[in-house]
Amino acid sequence: MDKIVIEGGFPLRGDIRISGAKNSAIKLMAVSLLTAEPVTLTNMPRLRDTRSMGGLLSHLGVSVELEGTDTLKLHAPKLSGTQAPYDLVRKMRASFNVLGPLLAREGHARVSLPGGCAIGARPVDLHLKALEALGAKIELEQGYVVASAKDGLKGAEISFPFVSVGATEHALLTAVLAKGETVLMNAAREPEIIDLAECLNAMGAKIVGAGRSEIRIEGVASLGGVEHSVVPDRIEAGTYALAAATAGGAVRLTHVRPDHLGSLWPLIAQAGARVSLDDNSVLIERGTGRPRPVDIDTSAYPGFPTDLQAQFMAMMCIADGVSIIRENIFENRFMHCPELSRMGADITVRGREAIVRGVPEYVGAPVMATDLRASASLINAGLAARGETHISRVYHLDRGFEHIEVKLGQCGARIKRVPDD
Repeated sequence: MDKIVIEGGFPLRGDIRISGAKNSAIKLMAVSLLTAEPVTLTNMPRLRDTRSMGGLLSHLGVSVELEGTDTLKLHAPKLSGTQAPYDLVRKMRASFNVLGPLLAREGHARVSLPGGCAIGARPVDLHLKALEALGAKIELEQGYVVASAKDGLKGAEISFPFVSVGATEHALLTAVLAKGETVLMNAAREPEIIDLAECLNAMGAKIVGAGRSEIRIEGVASLGGVEHSVVPDRIEAGTYALAAATAGGAVRLTHVRPDHLGSLWPLIAQAGARVSLDDNSVLIERGTGRPRPVDIDTSAYPGFPTDLQAQFMAMMCIADGVSIIRENIFENRFMHCPELSRMGADITVRGREAIVRGVPEYVGAPVMATDLRASASLINAGLAARGETHISRVYHLDRGFEHIEVKLGQCGARIKRVPDD
């Protein structure tokens, strides 16, 4: 197992190319289950999570072939099975979303319930209720969801009691092959939803309204093949933008969609960094001096992303004043706070609210990553710290960041990956 070692205190200067979005790529891989024709995905990130999804798809009979550095070819003229075992599904929650496509294509499926999650329970109730509304019969057997639709799936009106990205994506992946019209109400509006819908439409689906709270899907008899480019990863872009705003310097992010982070840029500017936006690039500049305190509340898109909360907090921990950070999406997403405190941060957590009293500087220390985004917050803190920071359990990082030490190293960060003794 590896760890990341950072010698902090050096401003970042250079360009960072943003990879394809992890949260979009995994669901796009699942569309290969819906067609007998080839699916080619470009701008694919090379991550632990995409490899896990590839392993699951291979188990189901999909040919998975990596071509070059960022092209993935998927082809499933015939599936070899419709069971997704626990050993494969437990590695990544998003792999549960193969249930709907398997059900839509084969009429039945048996998929393990996903394992627990460090940042909250994240139940799949909304997923299953959506499938039931489409005509599926759902039974739970020894930790597996057994779904069947002997007479086929039928369009339905599905109103989500609260916004859920995963449930919206799962309903989309299933309803495209259902008979008749499906209407999703209170649907998630994230750019990854739009990316999935655009890919499915290019395959012959009839989806209208992706990116809005009401999505309409007219079911089709079959889907064709497609070549589709994965949307840039807004969370990776936000993480590196916050790294520059925390450690100082000037970093240009390229191959990015600035409009996907409209809630972040004003807050970074409010904290004292300069933000310059272009069509597909962003320049973040911050000189000497501490950031200014800024309060944030996480919320569903287009609000402030929960996946950037930890990274923003890392910047606020060295701000000149007090900030309040409220987490409104997940109930247990302050697990990075004790680790930041080991580096000198002053954080008080009260339920879903964290009060951050800025300190003059971080001091390097041995810390432990608890989840993917928490890992990134520790990286950003280490870049700004005096002395050396050792971050263990970095396998979390590999789930969602492609060569993070290389990208930061190219901007002057003194960062390396070494074996964790």
